[in-house]
Amino acid sequence: MKHILKVMLIAILALTTLNADTRLQKIVKKGELVLGTSGNMTPMTRSINGGKDAVGFDIDLAKTMADTMGVELVIKVIAFDKLIPALKSGKVDIVISNMTITPRRNTQVAFVGPYLTSGKCLITKKPSLASAQKEELNKAFNKMVVIKGSTSEEFIKIGMPKVQAITVESEEEAINMVRESKVAAMLTDYPVCLSVVANNPKDNFIPIPSTLSYEPIGIAIAPQNTHLLNWIQNFSVRANKMGLFEVLGKKWLGK
Repeated sequence: MKHILKVMLIAILALTTLNADTRLQKIVKKGELVLGTSGNMTPMTRSINGGKDAVGFDIDLAKTMADTMGVELVIKVIAFDKLIPALKSGKVDIVISNMTITPRRNTQVAFVGPYLTSGKCLITKKPSLASAQKEELNKAFNKMVVIKGSTSEEFIKIGMPKVQAITVESEEEAINMVRESKVAAMLTDYPVCLSVVANNPKDNFIPIPSTLSYEPIGIAIAPQNTHLLNWIQNFSVRANKMGLFEVLGKKWLGK
């Protein structure tokens, strides 16, 4: 009798699991898509209202996704290096935050994309760096500031090991360090680089694009959420065919 009851219990649990809503279905039922974003990489994502909201290319992309699902977008501004843990724990449904698809990150979460490709760029006030080769940049006195947990931090460690990488949480802090000559440069992604230069004309910042890196930017999803992953894949294909990324590019990145 005990054996029969045990078998019945296992069967009931199996049926319950099969009938459970997927993450996407839960999002639709709840009426909310929860986005995780760092809010510190203008023009892709920038926090406003004291960190309670955000604007940018990535935010508009997420809002379009939410509208297409028929739900409201809930934005959670989280430090960049805490985004993947927040996704894995279920605190957020997706992460869109100028996040590069790297092999290491891809072992932890799934990605859809890239929806944009970028590269590294230096922001400096030193004209001498503008014409410097990689070997010249890789000097101990060339301190560079980066966003903590970003691929820029990893890029310096691997590509310019002699350079001291100063990590900060916010874009504003990084810009101030360049402005006050506390570092030789800020290393960031190309769209962010252009935005910083355009929004701070009085500082005479010099952008130095690099061809030394390839930055495929993607949408991160917890790996177990296959239904949500499938929906975002199909949404991205449709959005690309309909010109959404081009429209957002013109709005936030210019020509």
